[in-house]
Amino acid sequence: MADKVQFGLAVTPSAHDVAGMTALARAADEAGLDLIAVQDHPYQAGHLDTLTALAHLGTLTTRVRLLTDVADMALRPVPMLAKAAASMDVLTGGRFELGVGSGGFPDAVAAMGGNAVRGGAAVEFTAEALRLLRAALDADGPIAMDGRHHRIGGYQPGPVPAHRVPVWLGAQGPRMLRLIGALADGWISPLNVYVPPGEVPAKQDLIDDAARRAGRDPAEVRRLYNVLGMIGDAHRGKGLFGSAETWAQTLAGWVHGLRFDTFVFWPVADERDQLRRFAQEVVPRVRELTA
Repeated sequence: MADKVQFGLAVTPSAHDVAGMTALARAADEAGLDLIAVQDHPYQAGHLDTLTALAHLGTLTTRVRLLTDVADMALRPVPMLAKAAASMDVLTGGRFELGVGSGGFPDAVAAMGGNAVRGGAAVEFTAEALRLLRAALDADGPIAMDGRHHRIGGYQPGPVPAHRVPVWLGAQGPRMLRLIGALADGWISPLNVYVPPGEVPAKQDLIDDAARRAGRDPAEVRRLYNVLGMIGDAHRGKGLFGSAETWAQTLAGWVHGLRFDTFVFWPVADERDQLRRFAQEVVPRVRELTA
């Protein structure tokens, strides 16, 4: 669990508006947010490669941490993903965090020639991948695995990251949630429109139970909520809409009642203005309410 509530902003890796993406990330850095989170959908023709985009943003920011929300392991060989994460952490002075997933759109993954895993196979694949990532990022001796989905003959990992890179898992199914409790550093919940607040407690309980069974303190597992919506009077569909005070009271309630320690804001429009309102009006008030 984080010492204090953390706040981030989702930045779309748009190939059509690199200047806008860059300006938004720099504004988030200057506004004092904790995280910039970038989605990973390589099969979207209009998206930049996420790790390349984050490397670009890392050179133009100074303090904000960078998170893959989440990297598609079905399209990225795990040893190379670990190397990329370690490299990013070195290049940014310890500001990188790795969120991963098994590949939420198997048909799109298969169309790119990726390892489209489904059902129980996806759970096995992810369990092996989490163990492999942790070993590789810890960079303590040769790495080998003779798994069902990952066969690694033995290699020396590196570079050594600037800090211990957390490995978050994005998931919502029961078996994947149990993997988080057993193996991951944190849970990245899908957007609030996909996992509404009423469904969260049961999912948190699955993570907690698995953590205890693995001999871990559930409080060690971080919890992140991706929150879609807009601050203000306009209501444009599903998500969190309302005044800054409504946002602050809601997020504080989700800290106390749902046990989230991190929120990533996905504004539906007017990103620069929404970032300003989030950083200036919502974040300080949530910190006040949760102090």
